[in-house]
Amino acid sequence: MAHLLHIDSSPRGEHSLSRLLAQEFVSTWQTQHPQATLQYRDVGRYPVPPVDEAWIAAAFTDLPHRTPEMTAALALSDQLVDEFLAATHYVMAIPMFNFSVPANFKAYIDQIVRVGRTFSLDPEGYGGMAVDKKLLVILTRGGSYPPGSPMGDYDLQVPFLRRIFNFIGVVDIMFVFAENLNAGEAERTASLSLAQEAIQNALLEWKEVAPQP
Repeated sequence: MAHLLHIDSSPRGEHSLSRLLAQEFVSTWQTQHPQATLQYRDVGRYPVPPVDEAWIAAAFTDLPHRTPEMTAALALSDQLVDEFLAATHYVMAIPMFNFSVPANFKAYIDQIVRVGRTFSLDPEGYGGMAVDKKLLVILTRGGSYPPGSPMGDYDLQVPFLRRIFNFIGVVDIMFVFAENLNAGEAERTASLSLAQEAIQNALLEWKEVAPQP
C-alpha cells in the first residue's frame, strides 16, 4: 500500500506558496488513492534540532555499546528515520533561502542521513538503504536559475537535494519549480500556473505507478 510522507519546511505558515502547492498535490493524491496512508511533518514551524556532540557520539557507536544517554540522544532521529523509511512516496515543499535550502530543512536532513539506517558503509564504499521510493520536491524561488545561464550556478538547491537523496538510495525524483515570485504580479501568476500544471503532470505519473492494495 502506498504511504506518503509530506514535509513542509517554510516558516511562513499560511503565507507560504510552497505549502499551498504541496497541499494542492497531497489533497488530490489522497482523493486518487483513498486506501493510501499519510504522514505529515512540519519542520518549518516545528523545526528539529541540529545534531550536536552527543548525537554524533551516539550515531557512530555500535548499537550494543550505546549507553542509555546515547539512546536518548538519538531518540528523535530514530523516530524521523523510521517515518522516512516507512514511506513509499515523499512530497517535500522547500523555499529557497540564500540559494539553498532553509536551515530547518538541512537540520532534518542531518537527522535522517545516518550510517546503518539510511546508508551503509563497507570496504567497497557507500550504499543507499532507502530504495524503491519516489520523491516530489516543490521548490519556490524569488528568481530564476536555468541550468547553463549566468544565474544557474547560484542554484544550490537542486544539486544538493539530488545528491543527498541519491546518496541514501532515493533516485526517482521529480522537481516542480515556482520561480520569479519576486519579479512582479504577472511573472508570479505565470510561474504559479506553470507549477500547478507540473503538479498535475506529477499526479498523473504517480497515479499510474503508485502501488495499490
